[in-house]
Amino acid sequence: MSTWANLGLQDSASPLMEQLIFFHDHALLILVMITVLVGYLMFMLFFNNYINRFLLHGQLIEMIWTILPAIILLFIAFPSLRLLYLLDEINEPSVTLKSIGHQWYWSYEYSDFHDIEFDSYMIPTNELSTDGFRLLDVDNRIVLPMNSQIRILVTAADVIHSWTIPALGVKVDGTPGRLNQTNFFMNRPGLFYGQCSEICGANHSFMPIVIESVPVNYFIKWISKNINS
Repeated sequence: MSTWANLGLQDSASPLMEQLIFFHDHALLILVMITVLVGYLMFMLFFNNYINRFLLHGQLIEMIWTILPAIILLFIAFPSLRLLYLLDEINEPSVTLKSIGHQWYWSYEYSDFHDIEFDSYMIPTNELSTDGFRLLDVDNRIVLPMNSQIRILVTAADVIHSWTIPALGVKVDGTPGRLNQTNFFMNRPGLFYGQCSEICGANHSFMPIVIESVPVNYFIKWISKNINS
């Protein structure tokens, strides 16, 4: 999760987020190069004494400053398209999780297992433990296995919501009457925090998401415990 004075992106917890960070750095480098070049040219305009009263056109330089930006845009477009297709790729999922957005909480269903479903509410500040995070912790966390392909189906029961976990590079809109899906792969254990990122009413800020990434054997024990109970 983000901490104070964290100016960069969060540490990734999935291969897709790693690729998003690489693309961000790639695009930012190109933007810095363009900004430095244009800034240098504008700065030098104020201090040079070059004057040409008879300059009417320069076809060569016009061709250069038309073609060069197009080539630079290709260097951004190709990695962007590759990443776009990677994000939409659905491999064979090990676990399917269904998330339903409500005003203002989330409901979850483990579709692969019989009768495992629960609601997840934000823990109020006055009930929060000393090691909890205000406005981010929930009473029922999502428990998912690490190093496994996870598919998530997102919908909403009332208005548009958005299921977002920055560390995993996942953002899926939940729309009433529609079912959107995406996938992710968690490559390390931990707690990953997120929030609804679509303005959905008065308490939009108070419907956080918490994923607990655990080894597969712990996940199997958790599933067995919940099925038996």
